[in-house]
Amino acid sequence: MPSAPAPKAKTVVIERTPLGPEATFLPGILKGLAITAKHFFENVFGRKETTTLQYPDEKEAYPPRYRTLHRLMKREDESVRCVACMMCPTACPAHCITIVPGERPDSNEKYPVVFEIDELRCVVCGLCVEVCPCDALRMDTGVHAPPVSFRGDAVLAKLDLLKRGEPSTAVQGGRGPNWRAEEKPELERGPDSKAPAAPR
Repeated sequence: MPSAPAPKAKTVVIERTPLGPEATFLPGILKGLAITAKHFFENVFGRKETTTLQYPDEKEAYPPRYRTLHRLMKREDESVRCVACMMCPTACPAHCITIVPGERPDSNEKYPVVFEIDELRCVVCGLCVEVCPCDALRMDTGVHAPPVSFRGDAVLAKLDLLKRGEPSTAVQGGRGPNWRAEEKPELERGPDSKAPAAPR
């Protein structure tokens, strides 16, 4: 019985050169260490390419809307602007604001008897500032929360918040009930109006 023909396969012989010092990766390691040492000494002694600030001696200017520690604003008579409407603790997702309202003896307006913010629970979202209807609460102090060794020291009370406050330039009560009449009437589109038509 004839045997099956052998498959036609091509044999390739590769000549391998003997390995030199590259086999130990020593030249690459030394080259990398030389580059690292060069950058290290240039930046430690010459400060050539570093962007590091020497905090706290050097501080970077924050953007105008950067949110930092809270403060309570004051009225012209140095009383707190807050009317204890409970909007900020309602909007706070971390539930870090505690307000106990009370009645002012000289008017029928409320005020906060207790106003506390737990800065360790605060997520610095700024929702409390956004919902405040009387510009009583702000987060524009530019001061970071200091480190504390006792948790109770991170709870800022009303007096702590008022120390950073100042008289607000906002008009108490907003622009009044007739603010729509003070606005310019919108340009109405009539038959001979030159205003562009609204897209459909």
